[in-house]
Amino acid sequence: MIKSMTGFGAASARTECAQVTVELSSVNRKQLDIVLRLPPQLAAVESRVQKIIQEQISRGRISGAVQLEAATGGAMIQLDEKRAEETVGRLRRAARRLGLKDDLSASVLLQIPGLLKMQATEQAPEEVFQTVEKALLAALKKLNAMRLREGKALEADFLARLKLLERMLAGIKSRAPEITSNYRKKLSAGLESAGFKNIAADERIIKEIALFAERSDISEEITRLASHIQQFKKILRGGEPAGRPLDFLAQEFFREINTIGSKANDLKITELVVQFKTELERLREQIQNVE
Repeated sequence: MIKSMTGFGAASARTECAQVTVELSSVNRKQLDIVLRLPPQLAAVESRVQKIIQEQISRGRISGAVQLEAATGGAMIQLDEKRAEETVGRLRRAARRLGLKDDLSASVLLQIPGLLKMQATEQAPEEVFQTVEKALLAALKKLNAMRLREGKALEADFLARLKLLERMLAGIKSRAPEITSNYRKKLSAGLESAGFKNIAADERIIKEIALFAERSDISEEITRLASHIQQFKKILRGGEPAGRPLDFLAQEFFREINTIGSKANDLKITELVVQFKTELERLREQIQNVE
């Protein structure tokens, strides 16, 4: 099943000392482009994080962030002793000046803002990487699940459009044998109106009609287009990234149908070629959404 390039995934993982949250989003891009924000303490493992993403995604712009927070069990309380001494000293001086009882106790320190701080226990990047990897893989799983759901909708759209192209191609194929016959009739009618006789037996006319038939033969292009349509369906059923091969096939579609339009010299086929190219352009626009 094909994947869309649009998706979102988020996940968290934690240890006793830290909690890691990863958020990822993806949008259309011809190549793979990864833009992540990591906290400074994880800068050393950024290349490993990108490698994990590259192993699972081949195309699109991936943006997101990795957040690292200290878990409750991984933080310790730190007292700003210098500030505590200065604060207590000021309080006692004020109490003496005002004639108040010096009843300060350690519990008073808990009521003074800013004296107590939660400080995270420092961990080496290598130690926290396993947690980052766990959250990252979970976020990627959700991202890819959404891209697969989008891809399923795209696949249904592709199959519907291919069905239309097959119908138009069948119309071109059924009309193709009439091209030479119609040209013969027009040529004969024109020559007869100009006073020529025994046209059917004229060797020059026979050669002209044969040459026209050769120039206007579109059987090879029809066969190749039919083959391209089947190849398109086969790629849709495959499990490999399909965006680039489908884009290449769309270019081949255009090349073949343009050749048919230039060789056929038939109004009905020209109309079908225009319809085919219009639907093909819509198909190509949708391909830009495929990984």
